[in-house]
Amino acid sequence: MRNTPDDVRHGIDRLLRNVETGRFERSLSALTAAGALVTAAEIYLEHDKASFGNPWMWAPVALGPVGAAAGVAGVFSRRMAKTALPVASAAIVANGLQGTYLHLRGIAQKPGGFSNLRYNVEMGPPLLAPLLVTLVGGMGLLAAVLRREK
Repeated sequence: MRNTPDDVRHGIDRLLRNVETGRFERSLSALTAAGALVTAAEIYLEHDKASFGNPWMWAPVALGPVGAAAGVAGVFSRRMAKTALPVASAAIVANGLQGTYLHLRGIAQKPGGFSNLRYNVEMGPPLLAPLLVTLVGGMGLLAAVLRREK
């Protein structure tokens, strides 16, 4: 079945209606919970390869279940969606930005540093991966400011 421009418009209209009526807040809270668990598991595997050489490598692993719990709580409780979810999400965003800095520093410490940028970006810590964690936290912050359905 092929999507026509009218079908796409109706899909966008439905999405906007869900945002206006408050249904999207619960969905985004659930997506935040799922995203936090998936990214925490992936981060654990990647940081385990590096033997958790820096103690800060544990921070995103620990924040994953916190974000997941806050996201699930936000699905079922308006109060949790407006209190616990933004606090957990802000911590995830801050940690993601910190991780981006630490990964950039790790690339700079590779032989050749920034003068060998292409190789070091490919072989060093993944520069953009912490920004994916930041995106999960951003989803939680967005969910917290959206209107809740009555």
